[in-house]
Amino acid sequence: MSDSEPILFRPRRSGYPSDIAPSVQAEPAAQIVFNRQELMAILAVYGRKVASGEWRDYAIDLTRDKAVFSIFRRASEVPLYRIEKDPKLARKQGAYSVVAAGGLIMKRGQDLARVLDVFDKRPEVIRT
Repeated sequence: MSDSEPILFRPRRSGYPSDIAPSVQAEPAAQIVFNRQELMAILAVYGRKVASGEWRDYAIDLTRDKAVFSIFRRASEVPLYRIEKDPKLARKQGAYSVVAAGGLIMKRGQDLARVLDVFDKRPEVIRT
């Protein structure tokens, strides 16, 4: 071999991902959570409804995509309402939404306090 000849090197691959690409550990995505102010606003509404006897139980689900506060009349049923925080929708429709049991989005917006107002409004009787 002379110095002017290129050296051809072909690594042998076993088919494992660590042999194909360098091992780079991807940082796990952050989990979406409710912060203290958001949780206090939700629990204030929840507490009023529990005191009036309308609601009895709740559940909090935290995933990489969104955080969900589910509200139940009884623990054995499906949730009556879900309060969702989805940061992907923050610039489009608003990060917060209230979803009814059937999947109907009752209210959506940027401000959680305004979204939670949907629970405080009482239906009015219309007389003709």
